Amino acid sequence: MAKRWYVVHTYSGYENKVKTDLEHRIETFGAENLIVDIQIPTEEVIEIKDGGKRDTKEAKVFPGYVLVRMEMNDDTWTIVRNTPGVTGFVGVDGKPSPLRRSEYNKIMHTGKRGDSSPAPKRTSTNLEIGQPVRVISGPLADFDGQISEVNPEANKVKVMVSIFGRDTPVELTIDQISVIS
Repeated sequence: MAKRWYVVHTYSGYENKVKTDLEHRIETFGAENLIVDIQIPTEEVIEIKDGGKRDTKEAKVFPGYVLVRMEMNDDTWTIVRNTPGVTGFVGVDGKPSPLRRSEYNKIMHTGKRGDSSPAPKRTSTNLEIGQPVRVISGPLADFDGQISEVNPEANKVKVMVSIFGRDTPVELTIDQISVIS
């Protein structure tokens, strides 16, 4: 029987523990040839802090879910289902449904992209609309303003800066501003 990818639902935040516990259970039950891989889909997220400081970290794409490549039978179902932290398989009418290859590729960002570029990174920032900022570089350096729009994916913000007594929207990169405390 073919080994297919199945989605296992876990308690949120327990994905790594479930993976470790399941690896131990597979070894204990001698099911290494039946349950062959366990993946937790993650992506790199760039957090941009005050002043444009960047911090890259791994974030779970689907919190509360783990992918397991296995041959589905009563024994393997029991090994996975009775792992602490597992709440069940994703499927229809209580029956586990295997992922299609295209679904797995999309989840794991391994599909054909036409180029060799890595999967896109997500960006997050703690900048908020209405926050007072100072422009620290570029032609408007030393001007103060307020954030009117945040676009972390493009690494840009719109800042309302007072030029000649008029509020003017200016698009800047996140590293060109500093939050005024």
